[in-house]
Formats: sequence, C-alpha cells, structure tokens
Amino acid sequence: MPVLAFTGNRFLADETLRDTLSARGLNARDLPRFSGEDVSAETLGPHLAPSLFGDGGVVVDFEGLKPDKALLELLSSAPVTVAVLDEAPPATRLKLYQKAGEVIPSAAPSKPGDVTGWVVTRAKKMGLRLERDAASYLAEVFGADLAGIAGELNKLELLGGALNRERVQGIVGRDPPGDSFAMLGAATAGRPGEAVLQLRRLLGSGEDPFRLLGAVVWQYSLIARTVGLLQEEGRVNDAVAAQRLGVKPFPAKKALEVARRLSESRIRSHLGAILDADLAMKRGLDPQVALERLLVKLSV
Repeated sequence: MPVLAFTGNRFLADETLRDTLSARGLNARDLPRFSGEDVSAETLGPHLAPSLFGDGGVVVDFEGLKPDKALLELLSSAPVTVAVLDEAPPATRLKLYQKAGEVIPSAAPSKPGDVTGWVVTRAKKMGLRLERDAASYLAEVFGADLAGIAGELNKLELLGGALNRERVQGIVGRDPPGDSFAMLGAATAGRPGEAVLQLRRLLGSGEDPFRLLGAVVWQYSLIARTVGLLQEEGRVNDAVAAQRLGVKPFPAKKALEVARRLSESRIRSHLGAILDADLAMKRGLDPQVALERLLVKLSV
C-alpha cells in the first residue's frame, strides 16, 4: 500500500488527510495515531499488518521528529495505508515519499488578503452569509491561525442570518492587533485618536514600549529616506522604491504612503520629537504617556 504524505500547513494538512482517507473508505478517527515518543519501529510494527477485515492503516505525525531511514523504509514497505503528517520534510524525505506513494501538499494563505479570501471561500462552503468585511476582521485578528478562524466559523454557523463585521466582532470579542505602520500613517495624516488606538492595541498585545519606539525609529528613518527619494526622483512606484531603499515591497509601499504627505522640514521636526520621546522614556517617564505624546506631536 502507498505512503500518503500530507505536507504544508498543519491544520489544512490534517483536514486533507481526513478527507483523503474518507474518500478511500477509511475513517481517520478509527485508525491508530502515533506521535512523539510513540513513533518508533517497536510501537508501529504491530499495526502495519492488514486486519481480518481487510486493509488497515495508521496515521503517523512527524511533528518535532527526525525519523531515521530504517523507520521510513518500514513505513514505505507496509501492506496497509500509512498516512504521514510532515509539515516541511527535507528534500531527501520528500523524494522517499514520492517514491513510496504520494505527496499531498496543503499550501496556506499568508498575506492578509489571501487569508480573507480563504475565510470567504470556507464560509461559503459552510453556507454562512459572512460579509467580506467580517472575513477581513477574522483575518486581522487571527492572522495565519487557520484553526482559530475555523473554530470561530463553527460558532458563527449556529447563529444564522447575515454576519457583518460588527456582529462577528461582538461574538469573537477580540480587537485586531495594532499595526505600527498604520499608527504612524494615522498620526502623520492628522488622526491622533486613531494613532493612539493602534498604539494601545500594540501595547495591549504585549509589545514592549522600548522595542516599539525602536520600530518607530526604524520606520521613520525609512520614511525620511523615502521623502528624500521623492524629492530626487519625483514620482516612484512601490517596486522602484523598494529597490532604491533596499527593503522589501511592503515596507516600501507603507513608507511611500506616509512620505507623500510630508516635507523635509516636517520630517526634521518629527525626528526631533522622536528623539525627545526616547530621552523621556530613558529618564523614567511612563512609556505609554511618552509614546502617546509623540503621536500627538507627529499629527501636527
């Protein structure tokens, strides 16, 4: 029997494993499952023979393990279905899986927009009337935690009716995490209230205020360089800015959004305010107070 290796995102791979085995007449819940210290030739051996009722099978979870060649050869030669969960196998192990059976990957969405699309698609399959802004909220709150999102969708399935962002947020009861670029963007756009809200979300999620100020310094130095680039080149797009500044496209895009609203004189004033906040925090002023004052100054 072939080895079925399920790779990629753990949550999706586990779901795909159950669906694949079901399509082959096997219930994953009825099969013995091995993980951790139980994954050995001694413990697996007795379960790798067909049962009296036909084909049997096992599920083997390699999370945190480095199986040796002997164990892999034992599994690949088993006369029963062997379903392996292996999130990111090295090339040598991947080739063995391909030779012994089939590799079934489960790629996970990573960017917020991709996660939102995944939520929308899953909600439709479940018959939920989930609005896109509510799907975006779930993507913001849970990020790449697809299992967490799936759990919330299971709860929402019990409610019925239209599910907008406000209703879903009331059920989930979690605020989206703060965004330091959004915080600076709101401040430089003259929206100090929104900037302070982002700051409080960041601090509430456990962000260290000194590290947060360090991130502000880095981001603002990038913004200052972007202002200089715009003065030299005029209009530039995200790709050109990323190349010229030596950063990835996402921070380049965010820096451009802020830099287009600023002049050199305003940048100099803001850099001075950042220095004042740094000194105030080092001298013992409450870090949150110092950062909130900084954001107010940046919004002027």
